[in-house]
Amino acid sequence: MKTALRFALPFCLLASTTTLASAQQQCGGDLAPFLAGVKAEAVAAGTQAEAVDKALAGAAIDQKVLSRDRAQGVFRQTFLEFSQRTVSQARLDIGKKKIKEYADTFGRAEQEFGVPAGVIAAFWAMETDFGAVQGDFNTRNALVTLAHDCRRPELFRPQLIALTKMVEHGDLDPATNTGAWAGEIGQVQMLPKDIIEFGVDGDANGHIDVKKSSPDAILTAAKFIQHLGFKRGEPWIQEVTIPDNLPFERSGLGGTMTAGEWFKLGVAPRDGNTGFQNLQVSLVLPQGRKGPAFITYPNFNIYLEWNQSFIYTTSAAYFATRLAGAPPYQKGNPEPGLDTEQMKVVQTKLEGLGHDVGKIDGILGSGTRAAIQKEQQRLGLVPDGWPTAAFLNAL
Repeated sequence: MKTALRFALPFCLLASTTTLASAQQQCGGDLAPFLAGVKAEAVAAGTQAEAVDKALAGAAIDQKVLSRDRAQGVFRQTFLEFSQRTVSQARLDIGKKKIKEYADTFGRAEQEFGVPAGVIAAFWAMETDFGAVQGDFNTRNALVTLAHDCRRPELFRPQLIALTKMVEHGDLDPATNTGAWAGEIGQVQMLPKDIIEFGVDGDANGHIDVKKSSPDAILTAAKFIQHLGFKRGEPWIQEVTIPDNLPFERSGLGGTMTAGEWFKLGVAPRDGNTGFQNLQVSLVLPQGRKGPAFITYPNFNIYLEWNQSFIYTTSAAYFATRLAGAPPYQKGNPEPGLDTEQMKVVQTKLEGLGHDVGKIDGILGSGTRAAIQKEQQRLGLVPDGWPTAAFLNAL
């Protein structure tokens, strides 16, 4: 996936009143004075004036970027639909070939940063199909557009400043560099600030080029994932089988039970590995108790930092286990879910009952899932967080 999925997190950030007021003063209006302000800030941050001039020369607002930004939405597909499309056999085969082709680089990534090959390769596949589809938006113009737009300048202006530093380093040509509509660059779709801070020259040619150099992209991703909190030697997600008589109200992200406590209740890892019993985990049921079931370990949090879409993160984590040798998950026989309009009705009813579900958009996000669980329990239904027609009728 080359789209700017990681921006699901910043969409939800609430800046302080002071920060927002300051950001608002630095956005909108005529482009020329806006760019002059960007130049002043970049020079104050240490970028040479000549490099800033080169970075901003010919900058323009891209209306297609604004259209993408306004239309961005979270996945409406189910986990089974999305994961079976993205974790295809063809991608798995290519991923294994890439891991073998860049064995030395992946080995270095695990030795230096503690991140296994499968974790990196899964992101590499899902973001750009291993570098094949990196986006065709001019990166400089995308960031100028989004920093100038007054919707989220506090997010994009720092990325534009970081881009000027990349130009100064000779790592980016502002006139020709392309990427995702939201300014993400390269084979694993990273933002300029992250590239500046975590970039690794994997091929030792004196430049960090996450767009053309696979070793640079792999090691930069590894260092970034380590920064997000990935713990060496620990699992991230594990498929399990579950009995019918669980305390399903304790399932869902943000769990408060250890793996060992779930195992004692009959939750059984399909791979037989029960070696991390003391770690606090979550039992996640993407399509309810009758569909696939997983426990997520603390390392799963890095996926939520990368992208807050539950469907994307669970699929990416599962993909990584497949590259590490895990078998395909058991599909189960989940009950049919609700369509978008039915989900909007559910969200409206939940909101009327005092639950915070965010925007009424027909999307089964984490807030909606949590509210559904609470109402399922109140109504005497199994609280597995999966909305069905029976739940809608009961509600």
